[in-house]
Amino acid sequence: MIPLDGWHEFYVLLGTAAAALVALLFVAASIGASVLTPGGGATRTFMSPVLFHYTAVLFLSLIALIPTHTLTSLGITIAIVAAIGFCYSIMIFVRVMRADHADVADRFAYGASPLAAYAATLAAAGLLLAQSPASANVLAGALLLLLVINIRNAWDLMLALARRATEQSRKPGGAEEIIRPPSP
Repeated sequence: MIPLDGWHEFYVLLGTAAAALVALLFVAASIGASVLTPGGGATRTFMSPVLFHYTAVLFLSLIALIPTHTLTSLGITIAIVAAIGFCYSIMIFVRVMRADHADVADRFAYGASPLAAYAATLAAAGLLLAQSPASANVLAGALLLLLVINIRNAWDLMLALARRATEQSRKPGGAEEIIRPPSP
């Protein structure tokens, strides 16, 4: 018996939330595209990880719902996704630590928390492979951490985009440039 059998509704809800938040992130990025700077350093450090982590939550939720998994196949699949997420999070952690404009909250939320969530997901995969009943709780906690911290990060991004749009509109000619369509 798979330890996640009683978790169907949890993973349906978690996956649905992650999918909806991915969609909203795309909408917000589209609306805020006029204030995103070329070069993408901050986008790769702050916006891309949020999309990556939401997608990981969605993917792992879908994987957990596959009824034909064995403990081994589920554990290995979760371990692979968690290892990729952990490596990606190390790269983002380094970028965030080097960012001049990142404060302590950003370093914790964008850097350290995803690392902890993926480490817990790796632990859950190991517990699944060891057939431990604790695996379901550890996996649920790790994915919830990843979802909640990225809700915070998405909110932080939207506030930053709103501030940048306000700053641009206060510059001489800034509001006209944002609103006025290009001339033919």
